[in-house]
Amino acid sequence: MKFVIDHDYHIHSRQSLCSGIPEQTPERILRYAQENGIRQLCLTDHFWDETVLGASNWYKIQNYEHISCWLPLPQAEGISFKFGCETDMDKFFTIGVSKENLDKFDFIIVPTTHMHMDGFTIDKKDGSLDRRAYLWVKRFAALIDADLPKRKIGIAHLNCDLIAPAAWEDHIKVLDKVTDAECAELFRGAAEREIGVELNMYIPRYSPDELKRVMRLYFIAKDCGCKFYVGSDAHAPEDLDGAMEKFGLMVDYLKLEESDKFHPACFD
Repeated sequence: MKFVIDHDYHIHSRQSLCSGIPEQTPERILRYAQENGIRQLCLTDHFWDETVLGASNWYKIQNYEHISCWLPLPQAEGISFKFGCETDMDKFFTIGVSKENLDKFDFIIVPTTHMHMDGFTIDKKDGSLDRRAYLWVKRFAALIDADLPKRKIGIAHLNCDLIAPAAWEDHIKVLDKVTDAECAELFRGAAEREIGVELNMYIPRYSPDELKRVMRLYFIAKDCGCKFYVGSDAHAPEDLDGAMEKFGLMVDYLKLEESDKFHPACFD
């Protein structure tokens, strides 16, 4: 059976500082689900735990008090709307949620590809594409090794252009430098730890050659037994409006089946 697009596990409200769009509220997000046959939602505003040292000034504002203002989340018949977060990993591979506060969240997304935060996620020495490829591997490995609950963690946008934001093709060049063997080791680890792999890209942004190079990662992940979920990474209502097309293109390109779907424990 073909992968059914019935969820979205990566959505921001206006509480994320990179959104700030007044209309981007839980009520608007819930309406998006009702209009598109989505049965499982997760709100994942940016978050850094105030008990974890090392937050950037940008993240310090986005503490639990800041993002939990929406609780309890609105609900609708046939839809389960959960409270999660998108935390980060700093340059020391520290993840921004303490063990004591893990239970406050139903689902936690960790992007290992946020290499645009100078001084926080990377250092000046990390500017070269070779160094960024090295960090792509090291940061992914650090997430696999972290003491985090199974089926509660998603790894966000592994081909995000923030890997190397100076020029569009730079992030693709970085991914080219990661070998198939390195990818296979990482994805086998992710599958064993039951970490969900996020599909979050708009395929038409890439040329056919670029797309083939980027999607190599996801085909290796599929071969290694990883499970996938879709995430709009929506920051504004217009992002929600285009999400279903985005999801469908990714599912079709990878020829995903229902057996390839990641199921977070919070929806059991």
